[in-house]
Formats: sequence, structure tokens, C-alpha cells
Amino acid sequence: MEQFTNRIVLRGDLLAMPEFSHENHGRKFYRFFLEVPRLSGAIDTLPVVAELSLLEGLDLIHGERMAVEGQIRSHNSRTNGVRHLLIFIFASSIVAEDADPVNEVVLTGLICKEPIFRRTPLGREICDVMLAIPRAFRRADYLPCILWGRTAQEISRCQIRDQICIHGRLQSRIYTKLTDDGPEERTAYEISALSAEIVEDET
Repeated sequence: MEQFTNRIVLRGDLLAMPEFSHENHGRKFYRFFLEVPRLSGAIDTLPVVAELSLLEGLDLIHGERMAVEGQIRSHNSRTNGVRHLLIFIFASSIVAEDADPVNEVVLTGLICKEPIFRRTPLGREICDVMLAIPRAFRRADYLPCILWGRTAQEISRCQIRDQICIHGRLQSRIYTKLTDDGPEERTAYEISALSAEIVEDET
């Protein structure tokens, strides 16, 4: 039987105070961003969506270090007829916690598009994978993942519907999109795999 995992643990600094996002079945949700530095010194700016009840007991301060646990979710949005895949963290717990930064992701899901293997101009091997992770009510989250080196080689040989497990981090990347109105700066989110393994079918 297939087992699926979608878990993220973050500890970073509150970039700005939470703002109202949406209401669903009478529950109010708020959105905010955490800045989580990498060992390299680069900073990932990551979106978090949390129910109001998780925030009410916190005395939030701009720049405060917070720990968030939850899942990485995806949502299809249409703007002017163009579809965008929105990636965000759906929080299940939030605490103020002054400790070292953390960005840890564990995902187990199904490959839902043919893996794309490529090399950088410097020869570094990369594999792009779209991972589908089912959740309740016949929904699924579609999460872009990037793998490197020998792991990229191994996973590039996988087929659609193969199940893999990834350990890594969620990262943000700013890029420039050429639109009819000229260049537009956008932010993409993807899971950078530190390790990955194929989950063998035990049936």
C-alpha cells in the first residue's frame, strides 16, 4: 500500500505582520513570509498560510524568529486566462522560538510528469521532477523538485507514477519573465533535494 508524506519544519524571521488571506467554511486564514537563511548566506523568503487560531495566542513582532510546522501545498490560480501554480506552507503549528534557522522537508509522492534531465553550462547534472502527493477529499499537491548530481542521474531514469521519497529544503528563486508589458520579476518556489530514493512497490 502506498504511503505518502508531506512535512516541512521551518525556523526563520518574520518578514512582515500576517495579512488576511481568505475565509473557508467560516475559518479565517492569514498569510505571512518567513526569511530563512541558508548556510551559503542566501536567504529564502517563504510564504506561510495559517488559520487565525494558530496566531491568536502569539504576540508577534516584526523580525521575530518563529518555528512553523506543516505541509507544502499547491493551488492553481488563473490570472487573465493564464494558469499559475502557487506554492505555500500550510501551517499546523506556530511558536516563537529563538534558535538556529531550520528548513527541513520530507516528501513521499508520485512522479506525475516525465523527469527532465539537463546539465548546467559548468556541467553540473540537474533533474527536474514534479511530485504529486495525494491528500484528503481526492485532492493532491503538485510540487516542483530539483535534484543534483548522482541523485539527479538515478531519478531521471524513473517513470511516471514511480514513487520517490525526497529529503531537502524549500527554496525561493527570483527570475525575470518576459510579458507583453515587458520584463516582470517573479518568485518561484521549489524543493531542492539533499537526498532522494525510489520507494519500491511491496505488493
